[in-house]
Amino acid sequence: PGQAVVVGAHLDSVAEGPGINDNGTGSAAILEMALQLRKLKIDKKLQRPVRFVFFGAEEAGLLGSQHYVDSLSDLQRSRIYANLNFDMLGSPNYVRFVYDGNGSATDLGGEAGPAGSAQIEKVFTNYYGAKKLATTPTAFDGRSDYGPFIEYGIPAGGLFSGAEGLKTEEEAATYGGTAGAAYDSCYHQACDDISNLSTQGISELGDGAAYATIRIAQSKLGLYGDAPKPTIKTKAQVKAQKKAQMKVLQKQGRSTRATADGEHALTR
Repeated sequence: PGQAVVVGAHLDSVAEGPGINDNGTGSAAILEMALQLRKLKIDKKLQRPVRFVFFGAEEAGLLGSQHYVDSLSDLQRSRIYANLNFDMLGSPNYVRFVYDGNGSATDLGGEAGPAGSAQIEKVFTNYYGAKKLATTPTAFDGRSDYGPFIEYGIPAGGLFSGAEGLKTEEEAATYGGTAGAAYDSCYHQACDDISNLSTQGISELGDGAAYATIRIAQSKLGLYGDAPKPTIKTKAQVKAQKKAQMKVLQKQGRSTRATADGEHALTR
């Protein structure tokens, strides 16, 4: 009963590497959250239950999270208050990226999230702002397990420390680290091991993840206030939407899960 906050991270890695940053860091963070919520009895004080979900097959095309969301009934999906996603929290050349719920950074290639996502983004940015720590928006581009949730219109948000992209001069001036170098030079490689981590990044992003989870689950007023409430799509609506998208892509010589050269769509 009631609406739950679904907190997720993926357990799998690519075959090429052990996946300690991608995504051992996110999985460890939400496991520790679950343990501390129970240990400190915070779970007894929440307005909304928190459901921790560890997804498989993210690297194969978000298969685990897609199956999870698809397998719920329309009623069960309507009872998801928000989805928080934590994928890669310890990149060595990290940035405190926050998913762009309000669409302010659509030039990055994503778009605004469903109604409620802007408020989730604000929970994160307010937290770091109060600590005088900078954040940078990152595109809602469907590359991680929040993708199937926003497809159904479920509000989502989360944190990310960077993958194969290169740190800009501006980011290096703000966060330190090396401009022109990848956020994680071992992304999807064999060297993504226990030595391939920023413990400071994990600490900062892990604390933000825990704060947002508790804040959203504990708030009596809720996220939305006078803002539009999210409209969760039914499975039939999403199926029709995908069918229409497939027709467009087929005209372009592509499929929904593959690019023109047959490679899987990028995931983190």
